[in-house]
Amino acid sequence: DIVQGLRSLFGFAVNVRPAKVYSKLAALSPLRPDIVQDPNNPVDMVIIRELIGGIYFGEHKTEGDRAIDVMEYTVDQIKPPMKFAFETAMKRSKRVTVVDKANVLDCSRLWRRVAEEIKPEFPEVKLEYMYVDNAAMQLICKPSQFDVIVTANLFGDILSDTASVIPGSLGLMPSASLGSGHLHMFEPSGGSAPDLEGKNLANPIAQILSGSMMLRYSFGLDKEATLIEKAVEEVLGDGVRTGDIVLPSENIPTVGTDAMGDAIVKKMEVLHSKD
Repeated sequence: DIVQGLRSLFGFAVNVRPAKVYSKLAALSPLRPDIVQDPNNPVDMVIIRELIGGIYFGEHKTEGDRAIDVMEYTVDQIKPPMKFAFETAMKRSKRVTVVDKANVLDCSRLWRRVAEEIKPEFPEVKLEYMYVDNAAMQLICKPSQFDVIVTANLFGDILSDTASVIPGSLGLMPSASLGSGHLHMFEPSGGSAPDLEGKNLANPIAQILSGSMMLRYSFGLDKEATLIEKAVEEVLGDGVRTGDIVLPSENIPTVGTDAMGDAIVKKMEVLHSKD
């Protein structure tokens, strides 16, 4: 698999997938309004996924009527995403949820051991554990309870894709794959949209927010990254919409890729002038 090979080659051990429901776009979510539109409990989480270990990188073979897939983890593989989750939580609401299947899997029990070893370095962070089947249910029933989720490759693959539909459009979803040094990769969670190429229709927000993640994680420019994120939120608050983030029942004019990008740039200029 090309993607798996790319991740392994460059050591992209930590995958970061934010999932935020913007207040002005809450009606786009497939979940009920009472679940995603509570201003006192907004949906705003980050899923941290270990990306180059676990069952995806274990032994795979089929022998006649018998198939084998091996999940294996070491402490050194678990530490980078786990520590990153705690560091991320310190900049947010200081809550980390380790999602696992520790009632069945030794690998999950090792994840919990590493979490307990790292926890003393971050005494302000509340640490909790949740089985993956319950976490999948809670993402749908009460997504606002989560701040930072950290989990293994397989579980993170499933949960991050589940969370990505909650905001209402993949065009809003950025991601980062972080290596051990300064080599990282940033991309929209939904990948490319070849059917929209050259049509000036694609929503650029996921790509723009991926750029803000690049500023934060590659260059340590938190202030500049926050400026971009705030500009995006305010432009959406102003009612600027590409076709993927407007409901058929809404009588709202839509704009193209260029116009949305221009609106965000202008908003950034305004916000910067006030700073």
